[in-house]
Amino acid sequence: LKVNYRTSQEIRRRADALLAATVADVDGNEDVRRGTTSVFNGPEPKVAACATAAEEQDTVGRWIAETMAAGVPVGQIGLFVRDEAQLQRAVIAAEQAGQAHAVLDTIVRPATDAIQVATMHLAKGLEFRAVAVMACDDDVLPSAERIGAATDPGELEELLEGERRLLYVACTRARERLLVAGVRPVSEFVRDIEGAATR
Repeated sequence: LKVNYRTSQEIRRRADALLAATVADVDGNEDVRRGTTSVFNGPEPKVAACATAAEEQDTVGRWIAETMAAGVPVGQIGLFVRDEAQLQRAVIAAEQAGQAHAVLDTIVRPATDAIQVATMHLAKGLEFRAVAVMACDDDVLPSAERIGAATDPGELEELLEGERRLLYVACTRARERLLVAGVRPVSEFVRDIEGAATR
């Protein structure tokens, strides 16, 4: 299980920075994640730390235009956000690119002629040639509300790992192109992704 056929080497390497080097299943069996490789390469993922939500939407809109100019069809582009409160940011980015969009709900029916917009929770099982993960702000990811509700250090650690896995899943929905964007200060998770470029 060390060969990845679905995500480029560059995306896999950046996304892997979100998770621990070893993972344990529910029975406590540990698996070392080092040594994984992808069978193809692609462009380096991009990270955008923007001053405002409007700047982020403009950045993502330009990325969509560049992605389509590189030959990626509109139906193979996904935009993900942490939760429903940030969906409008992704919708505006798609509109700024002049493209139709479809907001996916719990009954996921991807359209072939529109950019797919969804929360990260709906990302699992989906695959796109290009993905932008938006609204990765410090108070959005991890969820400030969920962090505030943690009652002890163990619960907090488990919650943070869950939030990291959520971003990991969203990022690895991208086969070839990935953009991770947020408003400054961006999430510490985004800084991990950015730091992986130098490893």
